[in-house]
Amino acid sequence: MQVPIFIVYLYLAMSIITFSLYGLDKWKAKKSSQRIPEKVLHLSEFFGGWPGAILGQLFFRHKTSKFTYQLVFWLIVALHLFLFYWQLTHSAT
Repeated sequence: MQVPIFIVYLYLAMSIITFSLYGLDKWKAKKSSQRIPEKVLHLSEFFGGWPGAILGQLFFRHKTSKFTYQLVFWLIVALHLFLFYWQLTHSAT
């Protein structure tokens, strides 16, 4: 199965955006400024930015210890991985 190039670009673009949002939110947290809502972070993860979120969590050490946030995040990752697996196993050859 070959992944359409626009899907690759979508995941890449959303990952860059999500990684940047994590960095901005971490910076705002340090400055005691208005934060980026978790809903925005989760939406960017849901629309393909979850790889960037993983990198952002590791690089910025951000959002790694909040249980409810991590629960939603890993559910989003699991959904994407399930859909990818389903596409691999159910696509016409």
